[in-house]
Amino acid sequence: MVCRGIRGAITVDSNTAQDILAAGRELLEEMITANNVRQEDVATVIFTTTTDLNAEFPARAARQMGWSDAPLLCSNEIAVPGGLDRCLRILLLVNTEKRSTEIVHVYLKGARVLRPDREYNPQG
Repeated sequence: MVCRGIRGAITVDSNTAQDILAAGRELLEEMITANNVRQEDVATVIFTTTTDLNAEFPARAARQMGWSDAPLLCSNEIAVPGGLDRCLRILLLVNTEKRSTEIVHVYLKGARVLRPDREYNPQG
């Protein structure tokens, strides 16, 4: 078993706690489903937001989902001129038997522009 990173990103409608938590839950749930992640296999989760999202800690969404044991960390992305606004990113580190080529990275809503080569289609 190895530890692998699963990347994901989503744009958030507005800088409110409700929207940040909803986007965090949506993204985390999609990442878990797409990769068949079991909570006990999670090593850690790193959440980042652009500096225009500061109304809530996005890691709180994971706590609300019952993730009480996983170490969680929130941080800000660097403010690159012309970068995507209102973007929440997640790096999910999991212990898995999957090869790196089997990992599904999830980019939702406006964040799809970050990795157009990683088109995510939940229907298969």
